Amino acid sequence: MPRGTAPSQDPDTAAIAASGLHVSRGRTTILRGLEFSIMPGRITCLIGPSGSGKTTLMRAIVGVQKISRGTLSVLGRPAGSAALRHDVGYVTQGASVYGDLSVAANVKYFGAMHGATAADVAQAIAAVGLESHMRRKAADLSGGQFSRVSLACALVSHPALLVLDEPTVGLDPVLRAELWGRFAAMAAAGTTLLISSHVMEEASHCSSLLLLREGQLLAQLTPEELAQRGRNKDLERAFLAIITDTQQTGAAS
Repeated sequence: MPRGTAPSQDPDTAAIAASGLHVSRGRTTILRGLEFSIMPGRITCLIGPSGSGKTTLMRAIVGVQKISRGTLSVLGRPAGSAALRHDVGYVTQGASVYGDLSVAANVKYFGAMHGATAADVAQAIAAVGLESHMRRKAADLSGGQFSRVSLACALVSHPALLVLDEPTVGLDPVLRAELWGRFAAMAAAGTTLLISSHVMEEASHCSSLLLLREGQLLAQLTPEELAQRGRNKDLERAFLAIITDTQQTGAAS
């Protein structure tokens, strides 16, 4: 595969597919019977309040969370397969970089695990807009810039699937808009992105939404379908309407 592009994916085969997915920790069930599929080359937002199971689902997808029942496939293989290590990028809420190393050194270090070249490192840094800061230590950057170093470290391997856990938390509106623009460019180039958020206004940037609450998938739909189903153009109000409808349906049954 040429460097600088995401691995090719069959456009008719789901990049992520879950069937009857359950995840438990001890006696506590975190995810309950999730059923969904995510097609490649698109941005899918995982939307839900804190504690809804978003991070647990993402950890299961990247293979660091054991599933209890059901199936979960990623790029056509069982989640966590060794063959996926170079094809899946994961950016956690906490920046996973070394503060005493420069931006370039951090990206080069993570890139070495994937056989990345100097050109790959430069391209990843450029993709997050940190070219002018590449020689600075990560600890000397602003909070938003520091977060983007983690993103560059995930991008250096040109993953087919990029999983990001609330990447825009704490960023100013201008930087958030810039980052969403970069995500759109990645998707246009063939990368599949799964991005979690508890901010409903960010749902409008996505082609598909997974609405999660208390470990259950309420719906998988587009932002337009959310507005229609929730009877409100304000996506936050629409989401709340779906929650209310679900609760009423459950009470009636």
